[in-house]
Amino acid sequence: MTQLRADAAPAVAPSSRAARKRRTPKVPYNRREALTGYLFISPWIVGFLVFTAGAMVYSLVISFSHYNLATNTARPAGLDNYAQLFSDPRVATSLANTLFYAVLAVPLEILVALGLASLLNQAGRGAGFFRTVYYLPKMTPAVATAAVFFLLLNGNSGAINQFLRIFGIEGPQWLVDPAWIKPSIVLMTLWGVSGTMVIFLAALKNVPRELYEVAELDGAGVWQRFRNITLPMISSAIFFNVIVLSIAAFQVFDQAYLLFWRDQSNASPEASLFYAIYLFQQAFRQFNFGFAAAMAWLLFIIIMIITAIQMKFGNRFVYYEGGKD
Repeated sequence: MTQLRADAAPAVAPSSRAARKRRTPKVPYNRREALTGYLFISPWIVGFLVFTAGAMVYSLVISFSHYNLATNTARPAGLDNYAQLFSDPRVATSLANTLFYAVLAVPLEILVALGLASLLNQAGRGAGFFRTVYYLPKMTPAVATAAVFFLLLNGNSGAINQFLRIFGIEGPQWLVDPAWIKPSIVLMTLWGVSGTMVIFLAALKNVPRELYEVAELDGAGVWQRFRNITLPMISSAIFFNVIVLSIAAFQVFDQAYLLFWRDQSNASPEASLFYAIYLFQQAFRQFNFGFAAAMAWLLFIIIMIITAIQMKFGNRFVYYEGGKD
C-alpha cells in the first residue's frame, strides 16, 4: 500500500508551472478603463502625430525636392540637397561653431548648476527664498536677457570689462573678437542654468544623510564625501542632464540670433553662425525649404549618434541600487 502511494504521488502532484499559475493573481482586462485612458491622452497622440511625426515625415519628403515657399513650387531634386550639405562651406563652418559651443557650454553648465544646487542644499532658514531667487533668471524672456548681456559684454563700456579694470585686467572685445564670441554666448547661456540646478537639487535631497554621517565618523573629508558618496548617488541626474544639455547645445539659436543676427543691416561675424541659425536663414530668408529640411535631418542624425555614444559609454558610470549596468 505504501509502495502504491509512492508510485502514485508523481501522477497527482501538480507541476511547478501549474502551481505558479495558481499563485499568480490574474488582473482582469477592463476594456472600458483602457478606452478611458486612451481618450485622456488622445490630445497628445493627435498633437504628436500631426505636429511632430507628421512634420518629420513631410520634412523628409521635401528634403528630396527643390521646394520654394514663396512660389509654393516643388521640383524633384534627388540627393542634390544632401550633396550640397558637403559642398556648402557655411554648413561646415556653422557645424564646427556649434560643436565648439557644445564642448564648451555643456561641462560649464553642469559644473555651475551642480555648484548652485550644492549651495542651496546646505541652506537652512530662507532656503525657499533663495531657490526662488536662483530660479528667476530661467523665467526671464530671452529678448530681455540678450539686451542685458549686450550691455554687460560691451568691450568699451560694459560692466564686465569695467569690473576687470579694477584689477588691472583689460577685458576682451566680447562681441567683436571672433575668439571671444562663443564664450560670450556661453556666458549668456549660464544665466538660465537654473533648470538644470533644480534637477541636481532634487537628486541631492535624495542622498541618504546616514551615508555622510558614517563617512564623517570614519574620518572622510569634504572632498572624499563628495567624490565617494555625492557623485555616485547623483550620477543618474548628471547623466540625464549631460544628454539633455548636449541635445539643446546642438540646437542653440536664441542667444546667438538675438546678439548678432537680429539686425540684418550689419554684417554678423562668422564665429556666431551656428547650425540652427544657418538653417533658419535657408528656410525663412532664402525660402529654400528643401535644403533646410536636409540640414534638419543631418542635425537629427548627428544628435542621434552623439546620444547613442553617450548612452553606450556614459551608462557605465551611473550608479544604480542593484549596481552598475
